Amino acid sequence: MGDDYQLNVLNLLRHAAVNFPRTEVVYRRSDGEWGRSTYGDEWKRVARMAHALSSLGVEPGSTVGVLDWNSRRHFEAYYAVPGLGATMVQLNLRLGEADLGFVVNHSQAQYVIVDESLLPIAEKLAAGSYVKQWIVAADTPSSEISTTLENVVFLEDLMAQQSEEYDFEQVEESTAAYAGYTTGTTGKPKGVYYSNRASYLHTMAITAGLKVGYTDVIMPITPMFHVLSWGFPQMAAGAGAKVVLPGRFSADDMGAIAKAFVDEEVTVANGAPAIFAGLLEYIRAQDETPDLSRARLVSGSTEPPVSLMKGFRDLTGAEVIHAYGASETTPVVTVNWQIKPELGELEEDAAWDLKRSQGVPVAGVEVKVVDPTGEELPRDGKSMGELLIRGPWIATAYHKLDDSAERFDGDWWRSGDVAVIDEAGYVKLTDRLKDVIKSGGEWISSIDMENAIMDDPKVLEAAVIAVPDEKWDERPVAYVVLREGQSTTADEVREGLLAKFAKWQLPDVVEFVTELPRTSVGKLDKKVLRTQHLGEDG
Repeated sequence: MGDDYQLNVLNLLRHAAVNFPRTEVVYRRSDGEWGRSTYGDEWKRVARMAHALSSLGVEPGSTVGVLDWNSRRHFEAYYAVPGLGATMVQLNLRLGEADLGFVVNHSQAQYVIVDESLLPIAEKLAAGSYVKQWIVAADTPSSEISTTLENVVFLEDLMAQQSEEYDFEQVEESTAAYAGYTTGTTGKPKGVYYSNRASYLHTMAITAGLKVGYTDVIMPITPMFHVLSWGFPQMAAGAGAKVVLPGRFSADDMGAIAKAFVDEEVTVANGAPAIFAGLLEYIRAQDETPDLSRARLVSGSTEPPVSLMKGFRDLTGAEVIHAYGASETTPVVTVNWQIKPELGELEEDAAWDLKRSQGVPVAGVEVKVVDPTGEELPRDGKSMGELLIRGPWIATAYHKLDDSAERFDGDWWRSGDVAVIDEAGYVKLTDRLKDVIKSGGEWISSIDMENAIMDDPKVLEAAVIAVPDEKWDERPVAYVVLREGQSTTADEVREGLLAKFAKWQLPDVVEFVTELPRTSVGKLDKKVLRTQHLGEDG
């Protein structure tokens, strides 16, 4: 019996190297050019990286931070670090200096791999940190790199001296392979540690849930420093699928990503709706429209608007798939790809409305909705309560944080999301507990209102917040970003909402803005909007 065989994430890459050694790993260099490798070659480079890290003192129990983009070396660190029994800490380069410094120190990162372009951030973090060795990852020759950091080595120089073979030991599967920190808008980031076992099982679940195989081409667009890029780097190796690593990019610079997406025939990618909206706008501006009919665009962070899903399907044939999760859930909890056959043929509007819900839990995860007393609510699609989640890759505590009990109920994680679950098992979020609008004793879903506003083709983005009201407790205020060259009025926005909302639910105020504030990982930052609104209103 193999019951005691340890589930190590390193074995995912070993599988790819043995069975798919010629499958490509395509990566974007720091100079913007593209390079090509294979799983066979990557296994050798991971062996070299393991030797290099070991020579610096990395061993079981060590903590290695990674401050990098979606790069080749970041991908390799995903396997080399846990392969040594150490823990790879994701360092979110978009966090503020204080929060990022907190993460480095709270995780007690002794070693940090840092991309050459991010040395200025590392130099600010160095003072007062636990880091005893900075490891610069660079395409530029080390002789041409200048830094004020002390205790610096250059990864490629170290790797060049090492053997292409490494006798990896089987690591105890309960060992933390990775660590990430939440990026909420209040309080300090909270540490979530992911074991080898949790990450391995999560990989199996999402590979099955997204029906990924070795004929697919996977592009992790979600940052690899944020919730493991939703497990896509591990999924690519486990499936033996070609992977395309886009390196450094921004939502405002989608040209290189869009071109690689088409040229490399990507079939599975992930990202926030804001990223995919930028990709769609770029494609719309081109003279020729690509055929992306094999592409599955896994959209998370916030609910994708129907206009985005329709836009990709009508223009390119690509399917936008809504998935839901969080830092505490490794992250995937639900996936909404296909409509269950038992539901039969739905009217078009009903089908789109169902497709933008969070979907059905992947195998291994349990969900329930509870009222404020903790009583489970019926699965009727109407009863709203807090969504609780448990499973083999769901956190049960935060790292070195004693006062986290309010977010956990035994082995259930309290998501803070308000949701309903229907008779067919589809989960639909209606709000965050902190964002739900309580007006006159009734709840108004800000998410549903945002999506209804974005159903108007003139609207690019929308956000709805609750503001205090003496008579009704709270009232909705809408912030709207229009597409370039489009115009509309507040009354027209409210009129468009009447199909789905009662007149009393409509926002009293509609503000037109050029952009919406976002957190470091691209989520709408409604806290900033509330602060701005209350400031404006005195």
